[in-house]
Amino acid sequence: MDYTHWAGRDASRAFVTGDYSEAGLVDDVTGLSSSEILTLHNWLSFYEKNYVFVGRVVGRFYRKDGMPTSELTQVEAMMTKGMEANEQAQREKQKFPPCNAEWSSARGSRLWCSQKSGGVDRDWIGVPRKLYNPGSKEPHCVCVRTTGPPSDHQDSHRHLNRGDLDNPNLEEYTGCPPLATTCSFPL
Repeated sequence: MDYTHWAGRDASRAFVTGDYSEAGLVDDVTGLSSSEILTLHNWLSFYEKNYVFVGRVVGRFYRKDGMPTSELTQVEAMMTKGMEANEQAQREKQKFPPCNAEWSSARGSRLWCSQKSGGVDRDWIGVPRKLYNPGSKEPHCVCVRTTGPPSDHQDSHRHLNRGDLDNPNLEEYTGCPPLATTCSFPL
């Protein structure tokens, strides 16, 4: 790709959307999602760390005197929200790591938990459960800790030693024993 047409212009939106047409090479980032704004933040951090600063582009985000505009302040606030949402998602993934899953036309579906399922290393295995997140249309399979206090009350001395099994956003899989680490659903 020829990047010379980017020189001296802010084409932030194209970096996220992949639209490198003349219409897409713009600095307008309104309407981008939190994760897309976070992608821009990561891109900016990479360039700040690996390239020599030579100046700012005057326009939507910087004035002629080099000072930021109110639009830059708004985008920075969006970046902060995106980073907070990402951190929350990472905390949620530690609490409820995704299940391992496989499907075959001969055997059907299988969901299972291990100490590394979902890419989350931990000292417990857990059991598969449907997790319903507010705002999501469909549940997804997560591994749930079955012993100790609930994750949200780690310092509680009074608990039922059921881990996170009583979380109201969880549901057992029909036909799967409640404490099984593997659930199979034949065709």
